[in-house]
Amino acid sequence: MVLIPKKILILVEHDFQDMEAMYPYYRLKEAGFEVKVAGTGEKIYKGKHGYPIETDGKIDDFKADDFDCIVIPGGWAPDYMRRNKAMVDFVKEMNEKGKVVAAICHAASLLVSADILKNKKMTCFMAVKDDAVNAGANFVDQEVVVDKNLITSRKPDDLPAFCKEIIKALS
Repeated sequence: MVLIPKKILILVEHDFQDMEAMYPYYRLKEAGFEVKVAGTGEKIYKGKHGYPIETDGKIDDFKADDFDCIVIPGGWAPDYMRRNKAMVDFVKEMNEKGKVVAAICHAASLLVSADILKNKKMTCFMAVKDDAVNAGANFVDQEVVVDKNLITSRKPDDLPAFCKEIIKALS
């Protein structure tokens, strides 16, 4: 029997937090997952620190049914992502289908716009904590928090624990 690898979609937009996109991209590929990258229309995006990442297409080219997990990096990118209806709807649909939604740092702002935080235990970067709480989240200050299909972390230093929980959830 041949096992089909689980599929992960990483969302990017301008000024993503470089490590929060690149570390999961390579770590999850190393773990044997099929990893794709989606933006809102450009082929290449640059992170806050200038690292480029090439997309496999725009969010409209993908279907939630084809993925097991979505990873949302922080930086300034989530502020752009939340303005894109297709990205917001994709995250909402992934959550409704019980698929893994993994968000780190400022990515919580996209979760707020997707309206998926009510009664969820989660963490995020302090700058968006009030937004998450006002959206109904139960905020805790921990390196990684898992609440059913939602996995959240606060900052780049939390990436090892964040990726470990994503791998655990998909294994």
